Amino acid sequence: MKKSELFTTSQGIATFVINRPEKRNAIDYDVMNELQQAVDYVKHDQLVKAFVITGAGSDAFCSGGDLSVFHELKTSKEASQMLTKMGEILYEILTLPKPTVALLNGTSVGGGCELAIACDFRISATHSEMGFIQGNLGITTGWGGGTILLEKLRYQEAMEMIYSAQLYGVERAKQIGFLSYVTSFKELTMRCEEWLAPITHKPTQVLQAYKEIAIEKWEQSRVWNRMEQEIHRCSILWESPEHEEAVQKVIVKKT
Repeated sequence: MKKSELFTTSQGIATFVINRPEKRNAIDYDVMNELQQAVDYVKHDQLVKAFVITGAGSDAFCSGGDLSVFHELKTSKEASQMLTKMGEILYEILTLPKPTVALLNGTSVGGGCELAIACDFRISATHSEMGFIQGNLGITTGWGGGTILLEKLRYQEAMEMIYSAQLYGVERAKQIGFLSYVTSFKELTMRCEEWLAPITHKPTQVLQAYKEIAIEKWEQSRVWNRMEQEIHRCSILWESPEHEEAVQKVIVKKT
């Protein structure tokens, strides 16, 4: 059974829904593969003008990597393979030649925030919280999201967000530029479509041409190479006793 859904509206908005509310929409290998397929579809279908990523339910947009799966990775090499796979997907989302939106229907933490920052825009429900909490788990951002965050936010705000590993409410997140728009959960999908309307009314080739400006900038600043180094640093920390201890505490707390 698929762990996601993908549908496209008549306005050309393709929406990918992580459908694992019982796991707080955590990402495992199946979700990775399905997200990759969705990105490929959006990239090559000229009728699609915008790509939206969201989660099922109202509790979580995405809680990052599925600890019940990825905690089985014990060595830096094993972790690196998984981290690189998802990092490559995030880079494809970042450089997708069409507008992208993370529709935050609930809490977004860890890798969930990395997924969100890879998108061009973030629209959130009022009850959502978000945070790069990886530091509390004895590791760093592992999918390259820290690099992307520093591309999109001012240095001071970006570093405070990753250093502190704290949860941000929507007011603070919007103030620092992490969020573009905030609305009620009940109206989230409708407001997202309204917000996107001035964009999706443009010809696809115009949207692609504008996105190429950003893509060229990221290519020149070697964003992917920097993401790879970030991923490598996280993979080294994966073997640390601090990471093992922190993850065990989370697992015990959930059981």
